Amino acid sequence: MIELWRIGLCFASIVVGSFGPIYLKRGSAKLTSIMPWKNWELIAGCMFYVVGVSLFIPALKGGQLSLLYPILSLSYAWVCFLSTKFLGEKMNRFKWMGVSLIVAGVALIGIGNSGA
Repeated sequence: MIELWRIGLCFASIVVGSFGPIYLKRGSAKLTSIMPWKNWELIAGCMFYVVGVSLFIPALKGGQLSLLYPILSLSYAWVCFLSTKFLGEKMNRFKWMGVSLIVAGVALIGIGNSGA
């Protein structure tokens, strides 16, 4: 059985890492020169990715990749939620259905893992 703290690290990785694309999107909209290192939002987006991956690595050390990696797909759902809140993007019912299918798929993988 996988230790719960590894799943917790995975979820922390998802939450932190999901801010990466939000800041990259905001920073790319303001990109006007060939000097991206002066764009703090691009740098923040990259840093969120780095911190997210740094949280995920210890979870992988002793965890089951077949369980932990599919959990990372929840980052797509987080990005959808965050993009509506921070970027004002709109979600239609098909997008919400897709998010629901991702969540259901991860739940099924978790249920399948608990029976093993």
